[in-house]
Amino acid sequence: MTVEQLAQRSSFSKGFISQVENFRISPSLKALNRIAEALNVDLKTLFESPGKSAEYTFGTIADGMELQRDDSAEYGMRYLALAGNLSGRRLDPFVVEYYNTAMPRDFLSHETEEFFMLMSGEVNFYVYDNNTVQHLTPGGTVYLKANVPHRAETAPGCTEAKALIVYSEVEGSVNG
Repeated sequence: MTVEQLAQRSSFSKGFISQVENFRISPSLKALNRIAEALNVDLKTLFESPGKSAEYTFGTIADGMELQRDDSAEYGMRYLALAGNLSGRRLDPFVVEYYNTAMPRDFLSHETEEFFMLMSGEVNFYVYDNNTVQHLTPGGTVYLKANVPHRAETAPGCTEAKALIVYSEVEGSVNG
């Protein structure tokens, strides 16, 4: 989650969130509680040491925390983070919903590996350029190494699609 997203969810300014994150100020318990609520975690989670992490977590897609990523709404996409409250994780699972839009998404690449599985609908999945495309139907998968440019969009005639996407951790870091 970005500083801007946390600021919006908690109703604090970006500057305030940045100062808290960089240990420039000590927020009140009331402020920390609002931040914890915005992060969808218990207040005590903010005080746990980074080395301690739950061994497992249960949830549902309905529990997914909606994130705004890369102007996703503009491109007809909705992201639901499925393990946002589990610290120390090495995978980031998301459900991504795709909707028809007139604005095609630019190619993206990132420093993580990615596994994509289409759960419903139909998408065209592009790799490297607009000439390398695979039409995916439910159950179709794609595995991408880090830094491979790609994009997906609903296929012609399909109004919405839903995919499970799992990102690996960035080399040398732990999420959470």
